[in-house]
Amino acid sequence: MNPSVVFLLIMALTGCSDAMWNNPYPSEDAGKNILYNAFAERPKHLDPVQSYSSNEILFTAQIYQPPLQYHYLKRPFTLIPQTVDIMPMVHYYDEAGNRLPAESDAAAIAYSVYEISLKRGIYYQPHPAFARDELDAFLYHNLTQKELQDIFKLADFSEQGTRELLAEDYIYQIKRLAHPRLHSPIFGLMAEYIIGLKEYAEVLRKETAALSREGYLDLRKFPLEGVEVVDTHTYRIKIKGKYPQFIYWLAMPFFAPIPWEADRFYSQAGMAEKNITLDWYPVGTGPYMLTENDPNRVMILERNPHFAGEYYPTEGMPDDVESGLLKDAGKPIPFIDKVVFSRERESIPRWNKFLQGYYDASGISSDSFDQAVQLTGQGEATVTEAMKAQGIRLETAVAPSTYYMGFNMLDPVVGGRTEQEKASARKLRQAISIAVDYEEYVSIFANGRGIPAQGPIPPGITGYREGKEGINPLVYRWQDGKAQRRPIEEAKALLAEAGYPNGIDRKTGTPLVLYFDVTARSVDDKSMLDWMRKQFRKIDIQLVVRSTDYNRFQDKIRKGNAQIFEWGWNADYPDPENFLFLLYGPQQKMGNHSGNNAANYDNPEYNRLFEQMEKMEDSQEREQIIDRMVAILREDAPWLWGFHPMDYALYHAWFQNVKPNKQSYNNMKYLRIDPVLREQKRREWNQPVIWPMGTGVAVLVLSLIPGFIAYRRRERKIELRKLSA
Repeated sequence: MNPSVVFLLIMALTGCSDAMWNNPYPSEDAGKNILYNAFAERPKHLDPVQSYSSNEILFTAQIYQPPLQYHYLKRPFTLIPQTVDIMPMVHYYDEAGNRLPAESDAAAIAYSVYEISLKRGIYYQPHPAFARDELDAFLYHNLTQKELQDIFKLADFSEQGTRELLAEDYIYQIKRLAHPRLHSPIFGLMAEYIIGLKEYAEVLRKETAALSREGYLDLRKFPLEGVEVVDTHTYRIKIKGKYPQFIYWLAMPFFAPIPWEADRFYSQAGMAEKNITLDWYPVGTGPYMLTENDPNRVMILERNPHFAGEYYPTEGMPDDVESGLLKDAGKPIPFIDKVVFSRERESIPRWNKFLQGYYDASGISSDSFDQAVQLTGQGEATVTEAMKAQGIRLETAVAPSTYYMGFNMLDPVVGGRTEQEKASARKLRQAISIAVDYEEYVSIFANGRGIPAQGPIPPGITGYREGKEGINPLVYRWQDGKAQRRPIEEAKALLAEAGYPNGIDRKTGTPLVLYFDVTARSVDDKSMLDWMRKQFRKIDIQLVVRSTDYNRFQDKIRKGNAQIFEWGWNADYPDPENFLFLLYGPQQKMGNHSGNNAANYDNPEYNRLFEQMEKMEDSQEREQIIDRMVAILREDAPWLWGFHPMDYALYHAWFQNVKPNKQSYNNMKYLRIDPVLREQKRREWNQPVIWPMGTGVAVLVLSLIPGFIAYRRRERKIELRKLSA
């Protein structure tokens, strides 16, 4: 073989190349203004009337626009306008319809009216539901089965249209809360407040019964007493009594607008079979629209071409300037053109892609925690030197959430039925509260990312107390300037007072066995369940774990068949009422209530205080009532208070304008990416290492040369013999 050919081959294999062979994205997207993220669990509902999960609001909050939103930078969380000109005006009225002063006593207020005025010039994303022909008739509102034959996804419709956002769109969505086919998770709560909503559900139920399964129910034809269109850009909501927390609901997707055209479009026969529904293809006025929905692989948001008129905040907290969070003050948003969410079921591949620069941000699993985070001498969390060398930074925040273990108060053992049983059960719950060491739990199973809870209210919410005044005195002592869990001997003494000395039922002489209902667990969770059994064994209680799938678990909770269970709650809005209502008697899960009080706790004094507190504006008097309510809960111990999680997230150097905000989810419009820096770092971190392969090929080629030369000599000899002959 010609040596020059061998040399060229070696150079081709071992030479420098800027190709990234492990790049999971199309090469034509290199250097584009795209945010790359991942998701583990596919969203079930993208229709705002039903969506109520954190993995769903990740998408819905970017697409839909309720009237209000939270200021991205200010703390504590502050409501500001989103699609409205000014904050809603609230007026109070008595039974006779007379308007009352704003400072009127809540008992005198029969109903409240919220008047909401929209900005003009807000338009929906392009969508076939709005498409019209030259005669101004809708193109796709009366499709035949033949016309649907070649339609398999929304993009198959060739024409799209848009129109301006109107007040009637918000009212249409409020009416949808009562639709019997939609099963909105907040219908029960809103029916207690929005006037006429409960009766409206019955009207719709009767109308729906007369329709075919896919028949369209035009909600515009059925008036709802509690809502009113004032003009094209103004509407009113009428609620019972005084409910100051209602203003927070106006920042949630449940109160986002839904145009009747979209409802009509999606209700056509044959659409649901093709998965062309509002749950699959949302229609909104927000900064982004969902252009690809393949939840087993990828979900893609792209800039809504009709979105305009919103700007990055011009003010924030004192340290936001130093943190660079106000560099884009006053600039039009969004900054990012496209957001690509890739499905990652396992944490390790996701982590590796983050380190390679293929994801712009990452959470931190237990497996990768030590690789990513180290603690300073003062106990402050920071990134490791390896992460710092890559320009990766850590952002932390205490989430407005609580994880707890609940006792079913209707259970005869842990809840009690007679007064004597209830007193015994209270002592039992108090003993367990001391025994289950959540400091240890947070350290072992959450890598220290959490704060042991002293009650239901998390940090950052009114009613949460710091330091000595904030401890749960039933479980902790204040000693040496910090909270110390009470000794296990006190728990055993309480257990004996409850009638179970050394874990033996004094009445029957048998060991006390309690049952812990959990959702189906992976092998990785076995250690946590073993740990929990160990906590109960410290006071000689046998804990039996009953694992089941999530649907069965929910059914057991609804029917009151669980004894001890675990649950959690993320704040819907930053008010203590949103946590305290989880233990309000009329909110019980069991029976006809179907509320969020999974423990079925029902204390008359607590209920009375709750009903007083929920109607009050923030004040010192309200905080005193909240303190009293928390004291009652600590004494009764319907929950093991668990812990409030801390969110840890890592961000690459090219990812800017990041401020953790677990109360607000419509934050992608504020984020910025430096795609040039990202591309540079990706190439630096992902250069293919191919010299071993090139060397191997060279060795192979060189080893064949002697054989090739011998072969050529033999061939020449044969040719010479033929010529001489």
